[in-house]
Amino acid sequence: MQELDLELIRKEIDKADQQLAEVLEQRLQLVMQVAAYKKSKGMPVKDKNREAKVIAKVASLLENKDYSIAVKNIMRGIIDQACVLEETAMSETSDRTFEVACFGPAGSFTHQALDEYFRGRKYNRHHYNTFEEVISSISDGSMDYAVLPIENSSTGGITEVYDLLRHYDCSIVGEQCVKIEQNLLGCPGATLGSIKTVYSHPQGFKQCKDFFRDYPDMEQVPYFSTSKSAEEVAEKQDITLGAVAGKAAADMYNLQIIAPAINSNSNNYTRFVIIARKPEIIPHANKITLIVAVKHETGSLYKMLASFYHTGLNLMNLESRPMEGKSWEYFFYIDVTGNLSDPLVADVMEEVKAKSTYLKILGNYRAYEKKE
Repeated sequence: MQELDLELIRKEIDKADQQLAEVLEQRLQLVMQVAAYKKSKGMPVKDKNREAKVIAKVASLLENKDYSIAVKNIMRGIIDQACVLEETAMSETSDRTFEVACFGPAGSFTHQALDEYFRGRKYNRHHYNTFEEVISSISDGSMDYAVLPIENSSTGGITEVYDLLRHYDCSIVGEQCVKIEQNLLGCPGATLGSIKTVYSHPQGFKQCKDFFRDYPDMEQVPYFSTSKSAEEVAEKQDITLGAVAGKAAADMYNLQIIAPAINSNSNNYTRFVIIARKPEIIPHANKITLIVAVKHETGSLYKMLASFYHTGLNLMNLESRPMEGKSWEYFFYIDVTGNLSDPLVADVMEEVKAKSTYLKILGNYRAYEKKE
């Protein structure tokens, strides 16, 4: 038997790789043509039936069927990466100007989150006083996108937003995190001793509970938002009034910072979600938000959550909200890692659906990454 020559074999592999590179480049050029066609027709990127047929056909062309499983896996990888390219091409927005809804007036933390998320894109910002007005603007089609706070690292989930996301037909398409520093603001001439009444959003008060424990005589008045509270104090020009809000609001409404950084947790962040009317295909999406309900019986929640564990998906957040009209029964809002275009993740969602009495996927998007 002739002895094998490793170097000679590797040279042949190099030749095969060169041919493979040429073929892959040709295939991806064709894929981009498909992307352009789908974009013009408003078609989705993924077509599971077509993908299955392509994989099966390529495998059937093999002379050595022992390679069938390996080739099928390779083709799945090629198709997945081709879909990423298609998603990127189809998500390009060119020079379009977006209409974006923002909770609270100018100077709010939501305003900051909106500007940071849409940086580099053209948009018109529209301010609303309530969470429901913001989401309604998406549901009725008057706005393209909206930005809402959904979770704070100190006080947890914002329950009203969770409930509205279930009631309204909309989808989460992104998220943005903002470091929150709350301050006690007052008009010129105000002091800690003069302020008797303080306005803020309930979340603002929660984040500053330790400060107000030291000033029990200050009346806390819940208001629309932190920035709206600052606006109210600026309009009244009363040294007995104060507002809990950020520095941007102080600058915008010409207020003084009476007490800086009064939030109890110095590592205080709020997560904001970006919502649209319809789901969007996001390149490299790696986070899924969904709502589920399970039977009111022993082990039902454990069995549903086990589906994520057994497939290696990381459960990032779990919030519960009571069902209307049903005592001690709940909807569960879940954030989990994954991309719905991944067959494994899609199978997990089918498994979760089978173990639940209610399932609504709110969105599949890219998790926020802090930019250095």
